[in-house]
Amino acid sequence: MNSLMLSARKQTYEYFCKTRYVMKKNRHGSRILAVQGLYMFSQHPSCTREHLLQFPWLNDSEREGHSQTTFDYASLLIQGTLDELEEIDRTISSLLINWDISRLSAADLAILRISMYALKFQKDISFKIVIHEAILLCQELSGPKAYSFINGILDAYVKQGIIDHDTLEDKTRS
Repeated sequence: MNSLMLSARKQTYEYFCKTRYVMKKNRHGSRILAVQGLYMFSQHPSCTREHLLQFPWLNDSEREGHSQTTFDYASLLIQGTLDELEEIDRTISSLLINWDISRLSAADLAILRISMYALKFQKDISFKIVIHEAILLCQELSGPKAYSFINGILDAYVKQGIIDHDTLEDKTRS
């Protein structure tokens, strides 16, 4: 990833950190849109990023139900996850015991990907919030037992000590 893209993504993320109060009620909706976008990406790998960020799966009335801030944060999550997809998938794969990432349902994989992105790259969000949000997303968007599987994977990542519980920082980053 070039430094210009990284800088733009960082500036956008810093803006969202400053407007956290406004974002609180919009973040769940943003995460749902991001999961839907990643799901679409997994089903149609030839789909361009630009097309995904137009949220083509939404009709006009669904679009009106979301603020621009919700779309902006969802875009940030989709772009960030896609930018770091190889590293995120390697991390998820390393946590799967006797299981291959290709066997995960597309919905579960999308939820794991945005959650792992948050754990690894959004330092201001507590891992407890990330895991709780992943469970909520599973309950809304996946099978009835998926939440315990997702919780186990994310909890294993945290318990490996990769995240410093005091500072909530990823120790693998330099």
